[in-house]
Amino acid sequence: MHFLTLSDRCRLLKKYRISLSKSFILSLTVGLTIACNFNTRSAETSALYVVFQEEKVQFTQPEKELIHAYLMNSEKEVRSLLPNLPDSIQVQLEIVDWNLESVGGVSGRAESNSPPLVLIQISNTHPSGIMGAINAGLKSTVYHEFHHLVRGWAIQDNKFEPGIAIAMVNEGLAEVFAEQYTGQEFEANHIPEHVNADDWVKELLALPRDASYQEWMFEHPDGRTSIGYRTGNYVIKKAMEKSGKNILALSNLAPNEILKLAGY
Repeated sequence: MHFLTLSDRCRLLKKYRISLSKSFILSLTVGLTIACNFNTRSAETSALYVVFQEEKVQFTQPEKELIHAYLMNSEKEVRSLLPNLPDSIQVQLEIVDWNLESVGGVSGRAESNSPPLVLIQISNTHPSGIMGAINAGLKSTVYHEFHHLVRGWAIQDNKFEPGIAIAMVNEGLAEVFAEQYTGQEFEANHIPEHVNADDWVKELLALPRDASYQEWMFEHPDGRTSIGYRTGNYVIKKAMEKSGKNILALSNLAPNEILKLAGY
């Protein structure tokens, strides 16, 4: 497998105008660790660890370079908006054969807050290939999952109580944040126009706390998909409209406070 030299990697990062901490550490699956020094960020030390999972399918060098550029720029941009973003984050990426076209060919999840870990899947079934998927959906996914890390909404070390209503609000916050600051927006994250959106909100708020996460957040037996994500997007935008607060202000509030601002 071909890897760039240390000097080449530093030149690559500077080529993409990436502004990093004084000590940026880049880790690869082979255990190779490289440190590049920059003087363009403040004195705080932060690191983003990027790991390519290549047991089944390998990334090409151009794909890795493009991914690194997106990740490094996104880390800088999100940190400027959400200063509580953890200092050290590990991002693991893999190529999958899933159909993710409805969300730009990229999916992700915040696995843990301690230590901070984000897992990202990039689909090789995207019409424009891996590079097309990276351009279409990676930035939005990174913003979404980094918001979860700040919020404390993760599969492990989750800071919130169970319940679809809470999931709806937290996923809605992350999605609206990603939409507003990346410009990448997907129809699959919006309630269909023919639906009375308030009916979906009331339906979710009436669910018991142990309602099926799989059904209400992903695929419902009645054929609906991503109900919680779509409804959360609607609730957050309604709360913003009624309260005059922006997405950054809402991100500091508890789910019940946000629901009240939205009128529920």
